[in-house]
Amino acid sequence: MNKKRHPEQTDQDNPEWTSEMFKQAVHLNALPASLQTKLRGRPKAVVTKERITIRLSPEVVGAFRSTGQGWQTRVDAALRDWLKTHSPA
Repeated sequence: MNKKRHPEQTDQDNPEWTSEMFKQAVHLNALPASLQTKLRGRPKAVVTKERITIRLSPEVVGAFRSTGQGWQTRVDAALRDWLKTHSPA
């Protein structure tokens, strides 16, 4: 931080922190729990899905992809629906 930077290389929107800024900084654990949650990003899901590799026909993939964002979730829903009436034996 004692190093001087060339003025043209200094990012005015995101300046380098000074020693004073570091002294004033508050550790995340010192913040209220509700604020910590917001700053940490998306919470972990209670039930997570398993990442796999599966080979599907181009027609199936194309049909689901054409429905837009969330198409993989819709494939999952279609397979769950199929399991209601079929046994994967």
